[in-house]
Amino acid sequence: MYVTASIFGGYIASSLILFKFPNLIHKKKKLQFVCQHISHRGGAGEYIENTLSAFENAVKQGTDMLEIDLHLTKDEKVVISHDNNLLRVTGVDVNISDLNYKDLPLLKCPMNKELIKGDSNKEKKIPLLKEVFEKFPQVAINIDIKVNNDILISKVNELIKEYNRANITVWGNFSNDVTKKCYNLNPQIPLYFSARRVLLLVFLTYNGLLPFIPLKESCLELPMPSVILKNPSMMISRDKFWSPYIIWLIDKLLMRKALFDHLAKRGIQTYFWVLNEEEDFERAFKLGATGIMTDYPNKLRKFLDKKVMNNKSK
Repeated sequence: MYVTASIFGGYIASSLILFKFPNLIHKKKKLQFVCQHISHRGGAGEYIENTLSAFENAVKQGTDMLEIDLHLTKDEKVVISHDNNLLRVTGVDVNISDLNYKDLPLLKCPMNKELIKGDSNKEKKIPLLKEVFEKFPQVAINIDIKVNNDILISKVNELIKEYNRANITVWGNFSNDVTKKCYNLNPQIPLYFSARRVLLLVFLTYNGLLPFIPLKESCLELPMPSVILKNPSMMISRDKFWSPYIIWLIDKLLMRKALFDHLAKRGIQTYFWVLNEEEDFERAFKLGATGIMTDYPNKLRKFLDKKVMNNKSK
């Protein structure tokens, strides 16, 4: 019994020490980007999502990273779009995967005319990934591989290598299969956690094993459950309704500053999405988030600038 107690006590003590000082056994990852300001779909609240004009606006606001979504056309062009089916964004019920690039319909004008600014042709065109790489060579880009397609993953990897962007690009998907394929194809490109790996992270945290386990990922991207609780419509997905009690429990289990601080010491950045209000920006940074994904680059820029000014005045 004493032996068992000694072993268990030693495990708890070593786990607590290594949780606080993980660099005693883990080499800190050294990413070449630190991103506080991340523009979700280029800043979908200020310009039409995933367009060159949206990306230009975000960069003018001093964004650290552009978050984009990728699909593959029938003629194997890598394009930037959240949806494969284009009904929502073009009004035409067709799939990107069924059309050649030249045949893709133009994006429709939104009801909110404020989202249309500048060159309307640029606003309405679905851009190629290579266009964004060419136009913003120094801007970090967060890539969501939207479908489990080996050709798409291979094409994206080729473009990242062609434009020498492996050090300022992070990629992956919530699908563990997609994320594994990305990592196996090119482990030099920073990776974010799949949904399955997030669950594993939580499990390892609460049983004390996390400090002992190496992690291949460089970025943790999470929704902030308190934002979902404020927006009941977000609890309804295509096939299920998420109880507010479940969302509340997830918030309590996952939104742990100690966890995010531990990951930061290991060189793993934490991003929360999609936050569009100052009170949510404030909570995210208090929890230890590295950065925030937002639909409103200008709003987040003003918040960060005000935060800097307040810190200087103290």
